[in-house]
Formats: sequence, C-alpha cells, structure tokens
Amino acid sequence: MKVLCGIGNPGSRYSFNRHNVGFMFLDYFAAAHSLSFRASKNDYYVAEGKILNESFSLIKPTTYVNQSGIAALQVVQNYKIPVTDFLLIHDDLNLKFPALRVKVSGGDGGHNGVNSVIYHLSSEEFSRLRFGIDNEFEKGKMAEYVLTDFSNDEMKQLEESFKTAAYLAEEFIKGGIKRLLDSNSTLMKTKKDRDKLDLQQ
Repeated sequence: MKVLCGIGNPGSRYSFNRHNVGFMFLDYFAAAHSLSFRASKNDYYVAEGKILNESFSLIKPTTYVNQSGIAALQVVQNYKIPVTDFLLIHDDLNLKFPALRVKVSGGDGGHNGVNSVIYHLSSEEFSRLRFGIDNEFEKGKMAEYVLTDFSNDEMKQLEESFKTAAYLAEEFIKGGIKRLLDSNSTLMKTKKDRDKLDLQQ
C-alpha cells in the first residue's frame, strides 16, 4: 500500500488557493483514475485504487494546513505502512512557478504543513512532490499570498505540471522511492537534452 497525502485547507473557499495545490493535484489524479473521495472515520477524506495490482490511497486531511500531521499519522497507523511508503504533495514558496520537484526526506523548508507532518510522524524520511508557487509578495504578506487563487493562465500551466506529477506518482505507487527517483532522473535528463537541443537550433 502506498499513500499519497496532499496538503491544503478544507472548504470550497480555499479550493483554488496556492496553498491548496496538493489537494488540487489529488483531485486531478483521482479523476484520471475514476476515483471519488469519501469521508472516513478519521481526520481525512480518502480515495482508494490500484495500479498494476499495487494498492494506493489518496488522502486529503480535514484539518487546516498547519495541522496536516494529524491525518498523516492516522493514515500511517491505520494502513500500518512505513513512512517510506508515504508521499506528501504540497506547495513550495522556495520554487518558481510552475516548477515541480521531487524531494526524498529533509526538513520542512519553512512550510507549516510539512512541519506538522514531520512532527506527528516523528520522521523526515518520507518523499515529497513539491509544486512551486513562487514568492512574489510584499514583506509580511505571505499569509495573504498563499491564500490567493491561481489565475486562469496559471491554471493552464498547472495542468502540465499535474500531468508530470501524475506520472511520477504512478511510478511511486508501482515501485516506491527508488522507482520515483529513477523516473524523475530520466525526466530531468530528457528535459536537459531537449533544452540543449532548443538552444542549438
């Protein structure tokens, strides 16, 4: 069993916020696999599926961002999985929009939701898919910035990032962290080769 957990705030008013890109991706992934979310007895919504007989669960916490770790701990305990089978999907102010990056273990990067997950799991040894949301806001305006909606043009760009992220998520489901990293390395090499070719033309 692999678990893909998104970070976001519950409620329709937050649906298209920059802070909710983790939830947005899980909705995209669920739709691609004809899955629907349902309420659970715990602090999260869940959708379950299989890829090549490999089971997975998509998790959207019902708590706010800074308490995301409550649901993370519940799901890890309920499914009795190691944290290495847990993939966290979240926004990242430290990355340019619409960059997508894979990270295996490490700190929270200043993200309160990631910090909560690390705290409740008592571990940093879980993988992440990080969606860049940029940091173009005035000093002291970070909270307002992450709660603004993506523009229509940004939504179109996000869909391309979601396609790549969906492929990487599927690779994680099929083969865990190693397969995720190998597939990401192949993608990065292909992109570099393509960019080099574009420069030569």
